[in-house]
Amino acid sequence: MDAATRKPIWLIPSLGLTQIVGWGSMFYAYGVLMQPMQMELQTSKPVIVGAYSLALLISGLLSTLAGSIIDRVGGRLLMGAGTVLAALMLALLSTVHDVTSLYLIWAGIGVAMSATLYQPAFAVLTQIFEGGFRRAITMLTLFGGFASTVAWPLTQWLLEHYGWRETWMIYAVANLAICLPIHALLPRAASIKAKAKERAADGISLAAVLREPGFYLITAAVTLNALVFSAMSLHLISILHDRGMPAYYAAGIGAMIGPMQVLGRVLETTLGKKATTRQIGLIAISLLPAALMLLFAPATWLIVYGLFAAMYGIGNGVMTIVRGTLPAELYGREAYGAISGAMATPVTIAFAAGPSVAAFLYTLGGGYPGAIIALAGIATLGAVLFFYATARLLSKSIPSPTRTPS
Repeated sequence: MDAATRKPIWLIPSLGLTQIVGWGSMFYAYGVLMQPMQMELQTSKPVIVGAYSLALLISGLLSTLAGSIIDRVGGRLLMGAGTVLAALMLALLSTVHDVTSLYLIWAGIGVAMSATLYQPAFAVLTQIFEGGFRRAITMLTLFGGFASTVAWPLTQWLLEHYGWRETWMIYAVANLAICLPIHALLPRAASIKAKAKERAADGISLAAVLREPGFYLITAAVTLNALVFSAMSLHLISILHDRGMPAYYAAGIGAMIGPMQVLGRVLETTLGKKATTRQIGLIAISLLPAALMLLFAPATWLIVYGLFAAMYGIGNGVMTIVRGTLPAELYGREAYGAISGAMATPVTIAFAAGPSVAAFLYTLGGGYPGAIIALAGIATLGAVLFFYATARLLSKSIPSPTRTPS
């Protein structure tokens, strides 16, 4: 068996477990715990949410640096250190008594996010699985897709039985007990450096990519898509209520989205396995604006709203894979970490800003109908930019000897 075929079969499910723990503890749990924290800290909801937004902002700003580190030395050191930091910050969060400390701790969590969540994990898989990176990334996102399914009910149960402070401490211990041993088993830095030296002459550097206008166009495309999805995520139930839909039906439509994201990833790895990332991306990014227009259907047309949830969820589920695999397909794998990190920076910021943007459009448009039209326009622009930018980049045949077919 040659080196190309000796892939650690344990790596994808193990990293998938770390993504469930990481996303669950640093991303989803706060949605359940922020209300009791707000009450005890005696502050406002915008202040509480602002700390979380700060973490996302810092995570996005550090994406390129994190990717560059993994390009040079692999993921063991960075992801291991990020896990220790996550555990420390979550433990400190269980002791917080004032807003200043809350913001400082969430700033630290933002650093931990940049070192442990999807982006660094994608970079590790791209290094290790080489030509099979796309399937590896898809499989990882299947695990990550269950993070909210696990985290929300688990956090609610922990809150009811132990309280919010103890819940944060339990998540701190989970990061150390589950994630740290797995990250410690990632390939050694020396083996990553050896591979990098062998291929360095053929690689495309981040600096070269940043001189390519097409990179900014495609980054703008995926950023606009992420902005709209993020904006809708917080406001969807309110939009459905505004359309006149009963609360229990609205909750059911919202609950469909998570499973539809997972279904989208399953479809990508089965029906879409022979398509390029660009082809898959064109379909996925076009689903969002089309789905938004279905929200103008009468509230009694539940089948149409079910179709909305399917299109909306499948599109976002697949776009997570597209954002992870497209940099390697377009530019090769040698500087994947830095390039994908540079692309992830505005995307992460868009996720943080999305709910506020939707609220602004709600005010500007005089209600949710105007906001939906504006968001559909933004999503359509993203789809058009994606089509144009990927066609432009591929037509220029950017030199990448290691670019592999999907």
